[in-house]
This record gives sequence, structure tokens and C-alpha cells, in this order.
Amino acid sequence: MDEEGYQNVNRELDRKDALDVLKWTYSTFEEDVVYACSFGAEGMVMIDLISKVKKDATIAFLDTDVHFKETYELIEKVRQKYPQLNIKLLKSEITLEEQTEQYGAELWKTNPDQCCQVRKLQPLEKELSNYSAWISGLRREQSPTRQSTQFVNKDNRFQSIKICPLIHWTWEEVWMYIRLHQLPYNELHDKNYPSIGCEHCTLPVDEDGDSRSGRWAGKNKTECGLHQ
Repeated sequence: MDEEGYQNVNRELDRKDALDVLKWTYSTFEEDVVYACSFGAEGMVMIDLISKVKKDATIAFLDTDVHFKETYELIEKVRQKYPQLNIKLLKSEITLEEQTEQYGAELWKTNPDQCCQVRKLQPLEKELSNYSAWISGLRREQSPTRQSTQFVNKDNRFQSIKICPLIHWTWEEVWMYIRLHQLPYNELHDKNYPSIGCEHCTLPVDEDGDSRSGRWAGKNKTECGLHQ
């Protein structure tokens, strides 16, 4: 798809809602699309919406082996609630022990970009090579770096098409949907963790902080690299 193609499809979807965007996605790509899910609050909304469009959709989770136990517990709850979904846990090609041997102990502290490269970017790059497009739960409100996100985006990082159905949703709307539909969610959200990543790199946020200020706090880093 060229630049004009992206402009045309976003113009077509401009006044559509998230469910319409997902219907367009699966009618366009069918089996050739995967949802990369972090199982945050947005993820629970996306999973529920996707299940209404394609019950057996493929969901990919980047299992770095250092997520919170609450995250792993939530994944099992989701498997039980949506048994037809194909939930895949993507892992790095090296174990944490091998990572320590190659890069030193606690790489997430000494070089968090390298850690994300090994445990997130490389596994996702391998998975996305099997698809023409992928779905993300990005919202424009989340951070300044995401304010220009469109429904359908050219993804230079993974040489793919990235589809973001929730770009216009607010944090309040995400939680309204979760409560209205009584969806399971990560218990850490009740402890001031709006954005939940790996256990070593995620802190609770102050009331006046943006939703991602607890990620890599104190470091010159705001993204793991998936959305750059």
C-alpha cells in the first residue's frame, strides 16, 4: 500500500468505530493478521471486540519471562473466557540465563534497549514475518509519541501494516467498557499501574503522570521499540 492508499483507507474509516475498523481488518486480511496484545486494559477491550468479529483470531503475547504474576494469571482467565481464541506466547530465542552469559546480569538495568531488542523486538519480528498486518491497542491519549497514530499505519519497523482501532478512545472509555461488559483485567491496574510491562521496568504512577510514565522510570526511554 502506498501513501495515497493509506490516506484513502483512513479517510474511508474516519467516522467508523473500533468494531467497524476490526470488521474491515478481518474482511481485508482474513487469516493474514495477528493482534499483538500486552493484556493491559486496552488489551482486554480489544480481545472482547475481536472475539465479536473473529472468534478464533490469533493473539500474540510477548512473553519475556519477567512479567508480573498478575499478568500470567490474567492470560489464563482470558483463555477460559475466550476458549476459541488462538493465544500464542512468543519467547526470545535465548533464556534469561543465556542472556546473562551473553550480556551480563540484569540487562534491563544496564541496557534496557538491548533487553527489549532480545526479548521483545526479535520475537515479534519473527512472528510478524508470517502476516501482512498486525493489530495494536495504541491510543492517541497515551503519550505525546502516539498522538499522530492513524487507524491504518505504515509500519517501517516491521515492514508491515499496523492497525490501531482504539486511537480515539479515552482511558475513561476503556474502563467504562471493561466494567459494562464485566471483563477480567490485570489487578495491578487497581494499584496505579495504568501501563503494565515487565516487572523490572514498570512502576506505579502518580495521579498527574501520563499513562506511560511508570515505564522505564528514570531512564531516557519511553517505548520498547515496537511502535517507533
